[in-house]
Amino acid sequence: MSKNLYIGNLAWSTTEQEIRNAFEVHGEVMSVKLIEDRETGRPRGFGFVEMDDAGADAAVAEFDGREFGGRNIKVNVARPREERPRW
Repeated sequence: MSKNLYIGNLAWSTTEQEIRNAFEVHGEVMSVKLIEDRETGRPRGFGFVEMDDAGADAAVAEFDGREFGGRNIKVNVARPREERPRW
């Protein structure tokens, strides 16, 4: 099984490879996705990491509230995306 982790408060200069390298210490990383603004293409300062269960739990314990790239990042298990009404 795997878990999807939310990573917030990232520096805009953070790369997917930097996230992958840091999180791989705790277990297998299946995917890393940093979210960009649809209109400008600029980073929005958050993303998601999918990794194995045990590694995900260790990564949350290790990184939540810790400094990464000059900022204290937020790491927790991602909640399912809520349906938003279409206008």
